[in-house]
Amino acid sequence: MFHLNLKVMKNIHLIMIIAAMLLAGNLNAIKVSGIVTSKATGNPVQGVNVSMKSNVMNYAVTDQKGRYNINVPGTAILVFRTSGMQPHEEKVSGRNIINVSLMPVITKEKQVEEAELDDHLAFTEPTISRNKKLSAAQTTVTGAANYRMPSEPYNREGYATVIENDFNKSIKDPLSTFSIDVDAASYSNMRRFLNNGRKPPVDAVRIEEMINYFSYDYPEPEGKDPFAIYQEVNTCPWNKENMLLHIGLQGKKLDMEDLPPSNIVFLLDVSGSMNTPNKLPLLKKAFKLLVKQLDEDDRVAIVVYAGSSGLVLPSTSGDQKEKILQSLNNLRAGGSTAGAAGLKLAYEVAADNFIRRGNNRIILATDGDFNVGVSSDAEMERLIMKKRDKGIFISVLGFGMGNYQDSKMEIIADKGNGNYSYIDNILEAKKVLVNEFGGTLFTIAKDVKIQIEFNPAVVESYRLIGYENRLLNDEDFEDDKKDAGELGAGHTVTALYEIVPAGNASSQINTLKYQTAQINALAKEGSEVATVKFRYKKPDGAKSILMEEVIAYHKKRFDRSSDNFRFSAAVAGFGMLLRDSKYKGELTTTDVIQIAQSAKGQDKEGYRSELIRLMKLSELL
Repeated sequence: MFHLNLKVMKNIHLIMIIAAMLLAGNLNAIKVSGIVTSKATGNPVQGVNVSMKSNVMNYAVTDQKGRYNINVPGTAILVFRTSGMQPHEEKVSGRNIINVSLMPVITKEKQVEEAELDDHLAFTEPTISRNKKLSAAQTTVTGAANYRMPSEPYNREGYATVIENDFNKSIKDPLSTFSIDVDAASYSNMRRFLNNGRKPPVDAVRIEEMINYFSYDYPEPEGKDPFAIYQEVNTCPWNKENMLLHIGLQGKKLDMEDLPPSNIVFLLDVSGSMNTPNKLPLLKKAFKLLVKQLDEDDRVAIVVYAGSSGLVLPSTSGDQKEKILQSLNNLRAGGSTAGAAGLKLAYEVAADNFIRRGNNRIILATDGDFNVGVSSDAEMERLIMKKRDKGIFISVLGFGMGNYQDSKMEIIADKGNGNYSYIDNILEAKKVLVNEFGGTLFTIAKDVKIQIEFNPAVVESYRLIGYENRLLNDEDFEDDKKDAGELGAGHTVTALYEIVPAGNASSQINTLKYQTAQINALAKEGSEVATVKFRYKKPDGAKSILMEEVIAYHKKRFDRSSDNFRFSAAVAGFGMLLRDSKYKGELTTTDVIQIAQSAKGQDKEGYRSELIRLMKLSELL
């Protein structure tokens, strides 16, 4: 018996020693914090797993700004891991602040290895019921963040097929007609892929949206028309034998005090698919930025949809910001996606609070995963077009990855006389909802169409770069019933054509058996490349207004062309490289980097510098 008690006492003593060691370890623990960035781009990296090398269960995850906090012993070694980046180790050595820059992976094998590790370590943000709060033990893990971005596959993302425009012979097909496109979602979505260490899918790259992500130094409109026209012709950088035609529109800028009052309905997706940090939490932050821009003349309502739809906030004056922000803070994700029901309710709320001569608009925020609902896509499109004709427009903000449905959101914005943006970080939200507030929310011209007639004596053939899903039939140009794109206050729109110059004009004469086409004397003068025509309607108008301008060619060296011309050419070239276009010629990433750097200009917001970083990053992939 005494022998047994002695053995028990020894075990107790051993346990006490171990406990003392653990206690000493905890007492020696320090709080380490820092920021994780990409070495290639300099941007913060969200979703990085930061763990002890000796204890992977003690970990933290970086937030949208790349920040992390973790409690570890002063002698620990931290390991930083995320998909698409090379893992990195840092000895703590008693430091409280450790900032790290991660390098993108080079090989596909490394990407697979890191993705598998991410899958093993990942866990998602818990869904918190309105009537039940999680305990501290459930929401805190050794000082770590209580969520991380899951490693989601990209094969559930939906993109419409883009087949690049081909060259058209000007003698047979002299007219090129299309609708303007001010959307910029493709650019920020492309940026998301590159920052995550992957090339974007080919159909995710819409070159016109990449070009139109940037503003250009175009002249302000002076007359009664709401926009001014800019044009320039010079050498094509990826095919020196050809020319590049640059056409730009500058929308009239409006002062904040001149903006009409707004009746806005936030239509927010709070389904289970939004339950990751780069979706609903980022959505809340984005809309808080927008709320700060509103005043007492504006009204805001919030409609949400998940398993069912509901009115979270009735139409409320824009000066009641605390009430609006509290409604946003209370949102939680969970359930399936009844997108159609939410859309109908949002239109009902917008109609009930309609402001005559005001800005009546729904802002849909979602990952586009409409997977439950009684209505078909065609029925939703008809509803959107019907409400559009009654003065209620809809803009779309896309969030997230993995199940992202780009094609569906692009159609909604297109049919609803709105614009479409992809929000991959809070800075993009600021760009769209603060910096470009007027252009995002206030339409100054609708159904804007462009038609160009090329002079066959100067232009043998031409190719419109981008705008593949915005092409119109030639007869649509004068048809006021045909829908086209909208131009917001202060927005710029840019279009590029690659042109093959004419050789012997007589060789271009149509030799068809039953018809002939002769080049007239005006064409043979050779001073005009083309004539460009625009049609637009006022926001509340039904009859289009015509604008017309002649494009002349004055040859000069490419390096002496404007920053507008060279930078847009660099963006277009980069888009063709990402698409591996058959029209890219011998263009390289080094070429587009050099052109973009030479044409960066003032770049007050740093958007052009960011593109150059993305170009450099793409070389590593």
